[in-house]
Amino acid sequence: MINFEALFKVTYGLYIVSSGDKTRANGFISNTVFQVTSEPPAFAACCNKLNFTTEFIQKQGLFSISVLGKDTPTEIFTNFGYKSGREIDKMAGMDIRYGESGLPIVLNSSIAFLECKVMQTIDLGTHLLFIGMLLHADLLDVTKDPMTYQYYREVKKGFSPKNAPTYIDKEKLLTNVKDASLKQYKCPVCGYIYDEADETKRFKDLADDWLCPLCGCEKEEFFEIK
Repeated sequence: MINFEALFKVTYGLYIVSSGDKTRANGFISNTVFQVTSEPPAFAACCNKLNFTTEFIQKQGLFSISVLGKDTPTEIFTNFGYKSGREIDKMAGMDIRYGESGLPIVLNSSIAFLECKVMQTIDLGTHLLFIGMLLHADLLDVTKDPMTYQYYREVKKGFSPKNAPTYIDKEKLLTNVKDASLKQYKCPVCGYIYDEADETKRFKDLADDWLCPLCGCEKEEFFEIK
């Protein structure tokens, strides 16, 4: 038996992993970035093979990591986590710096960034693990704390997108409803769950123009989880 709630006790940060150049670039929200060696410093980033950014990393052999701060607004997660770069230009309107390697670095809500050159790629089936040697890193804001996945889940009420390595089908988690009269409603786009047991209003009492706090999906598109 697997209690999927136990998996949320493994700690993660939240980042924007990007690649490309001044002509075309893309990025995505990741919570699977970690340091693997100290001498020389190297970092790993896990990317779904279906992610558009994966194609850029494979072509460029480079990737950047923007470390997101705790006050990152929902719009950043919506843009980089629940939209496809094949359909929109995710970098449009963003504050972008091009680093020493020529990589795009997203500065919006970022407190630090890293630039890495791919040294090794490990095929994990659905995902590729890119291991990159650190080329450059810098702090952007020393006054703010980094966003953690736990904070994102518990305070922002967010979940991993379907392509994320840590994605878990939300229905596997719905085992302890506090009150049988309280209901749960699921966003068909990003999987966000409005749980009446954790909110101050019943879903039906929300304004008609209420939108999903993660992806902006309209209230009428939500469906009740039976």
